[in-house]
Amino acid sequence: MNIDFGPIGVFGPICAVIIVARYFRYKERTQLYEAMRIAFERGQTVPPEFIAELQSRRGGRAAERVAYESLLDVPDRSHRDLRRGVVWLAVGLGFAAIGAAFYAGLYNVGGSEETFASFAAIGAIPACIGLAFVGLWYFGRNQTRL
Repeated sequence: MNIDFGPIGVFGPICAVIIVARYFRYKERTQLYEAMRIAFERGQTVPPEFIAELQSRRGGRAAERVAYESLLDVPDRSHRDLRRGVVWLAVGLGFAAIGAAFYAGLYNVGGSEETFASFAAIGAIPACIGLAFVGLWYFGRNQTRL
């Protein structure tokens, strides 16, 4: 019996990315509610429209961003650009690493040079996006925040 793990190799990482993203969103929301609880304990007021935004399904993300910037010490935009840039660069390098694994013969694929070139080309797109975010961080890090 020969089992083909191709679909698992393709759809498994996609599912993992979605699950991990939802998990971190859950953790982020939990931290937001904890920050709101601490703010209430200290006597700080939270705008009622913010609470209404959190309770609605639409627009909750914008309300969370407002809350983080007002209640917590959030890094400025340039640091967020650096984080996004590093993540995009890692995704691009991951595609190149998959192509290198095919090229090294870890998987029996015909035309390993073409496979490596294909994965490297696909990985170049997120890597360039990552470089753009790192450039935004580099050139925007000395600007004052509005």
